[in-house]
Amino acid sequence: MKKQERQRYIKRLLSSNEIERQEDFVSLLRAENIEVTQATISRDIKDMQLVKVPSATGGYHYSMPVQKQMDTEKKLKRTLKDAYVSYATQDKFVLVKVLPGNGPALASLIEAMHYDEVFGTIGDDATVLIICKSLALTLDLQQKIQRLLSDN
Repeated sequence: MKKQERQRYIKRLLSSNEIERQEDFVSLLRAENIEVTQATISRDIKDMQLVKVPSATGGYHYSMPVQKQMDTEKKLKRTLKDAYVSYATQDKFVLVKVLPGNGPALASLIEAMHYDEVFGTIGDDATVLIICKSLALTLDLQQKIQRLLSDN
């Protein structure tokens, strides 16, 4: 498995688990049939600039750097505000229309946010199709988009 692909898995694991130790990464990845060593995880942690933050339970867990997450959200907000035309939903799909040239960037930013609601995105020149994991999650994502558009 390539480094970029493995690090995408690590980001997904971080969004759905509180991972306290490098060995936990190894175990979770092996459960996905991805063979890694603790040394590889250690290099990935350094490369991805992961940080340990306090857990609600009292310990510490790995997290993406806060600044990186805020920058992505700021970029997403700015791109939506600058390029947004309209959106529509149907079942598990959200279709966002944007000004020409902005579709790929918006799709990429939505993916980078690692929203729990999102199964995947497809972006062309002026349209982004967001596929959600369920109908209820589609409604949740719709509210997030509305908040991003209305925030100052």
